[in-house]
Amino acid sequence: MENLVKHLRDHHALAKLIGESPAFLKAIERVPLIAKTESPVLITGETGTGKELAARAVHYLSPRAPFPFVAVNCGSLTETLLEDELFGHERGAFTNADRCRRGLIAEAMHGTLFLDEIDSLPPKAQSDLLRVIQEKTFRAIGSSQQQEADVRIVAATNKPLEQQMAAGSFRPDLYYRLAVFSIRLPPLRDRVEDIIPLAKHFLSKHMPSDRIMVLTAQACSRLQSCKWPGNVRELENAIIRGIQYGEDGRIDTEDLGLALDTDEPSPPSSLSSAESLRTAKKQVVAAFERDYLIRLMSEHHGNVSKAASAAKKERRDLGKLLKRHRIYPESFRLSG
Repeated sequence: MENLVKHLRDHHALAKLIGESPAFLKAIERVPLIAKTESPVLITGETGTGKELAARAVHYLSPRAPFPFVAVNCGSLTETLLEDELFGHERGAFTNADRCRRGLIAEAMHGTLFLDEIDSLPPKAQSDLLRVIQEKTFRAIGSSQQQEADVRIVAATNKPLEQQMAAGSFRPDLYYRLAVFSIRLPPLRDRVEDIIPLAKHFLSKHMPSDRIMVLTAQACSRLQSCKWPGNVRELENAIIRGIQYGEDGRIDTEDLGLALDTDEPSPPSSLSSAESLRTAKKQVVAAFERDYLIRLMSEHHGNVSKAASAAKKERRDLGKLLKRHRIYPESFRLSG
């Protein structure tokens, strides 16, 4: 595993796929092997998990790397426009078609065609795409001539295609053609230990060259406790806001512009006042503990031994506390 991780980190194609959590490494560990094949790939994951980055990694690690990587969002186009985008058209194929137009398949020749939101493909486009994959040919709108389709198809979706197949809105034969190899990217809430390294990456990426800013311990605590429904993309947006709103070289909790999570459990109204007090006290203590541990690990740069000494606790006991609050010392060892 260590050699694999080093290979992934050393290769520019995967440089933007940042993370060391077990869930993330498991998701990307076979990307180099998948990339060497010619078969289609289906990438799944929630919105904002980095599906296009994974698709680019597949392309740039493959023999097709010298040729184009062409991306299209299937959900942003109508059926007519999508067909024209993919296949192009001949002059006179329809009103206002006063010249020939190459489609994206032709533009991606010998390279990779990335189809995002593949679940949005209308029935006719699904049938046409299936033909492209099976026969390696396509026909421009208004043409009687078949053209070669020497492209690799990589598709992505944030929807459960199995449910769409059961409902009859997605062709099973197309699904099985696309899913020869599958990559499932985990949501950010399942890779909490990657949040701070990712935040620091985005801080470096978007920081103006004439400024230096750091995340406060409270901001780090808020980042790690957020549910992140928008995943990595939402985290990047929060850091962009923090850079703009932060003052005196510091990005604090309120600078991130994050909405309060509304799905936290609250005491049922049927509880007695004594039970409600105990529940509220437990929640306050847990919040204090987490904030204290974040600040402690930040001050000691992830060194558990030094942090335990400063907190006057046994190293083993501190380790148990950190594990209980899902705080990972290694995420504090990276330079800002």
